[in-house]
Amino acid sequence: MNTGSDRETNGPAADATAAGEAGSDASGKEAAPEAPHVSKAPAFIKARRTLHLSWQVGVFVVGLAIIAAGVAMLVLPGPGWVAIFAGLAIWATEFAWAHLVLHWTKRKVTEAAQKALDPKVRRRNIILTSTGLVIAGALIGFYLWKYGLVLPWNLKDQ
Repeated sequence: MNTGSDRETNGPAADATAAGEAGSDASGKEAAPEAPHVSKAPAFIKARRTLHLSWQVGVFVVGLAIIAAGVAMLVLPGPGWVAIFAGLAIWATEFAWAHLVLHWTKRKVTEAAQKALDPKVRRRNIILTSTGLVIAGALIGFYLWKYGLVLPWNLKDQ
């Protein structure tokens, strides 16, 4: 099973890959070429195929557990997105595909942050949030006017 994490960092194939990965960042400037992904496992583990495969399975299971906890924390109290990105970063230490996904995600988050700083977008977001709060306040006010401080499950048939 070739996960791409055991590629060599020297030679003509690696040079062509590094040259093909060079691109531009969000500001339009040329980005430095990125080195091909290499497993972060210790050398004695990479030297033995079975041990390296076991290492990769362990990294996958740990990353999956952290990502699952992050997904659970999206609806439960806790830093869900932080845990999801941490699990993805753990996977990226061993798997080339996870490294690419993490790099793409970082680029998209940076672009979204830059877009959110745009004055037009900020103004629109403030207007939408204010409108939503006014509507929610009106609904809460209507409920309190109609029923008082009675919880919905304590209402009697009227």
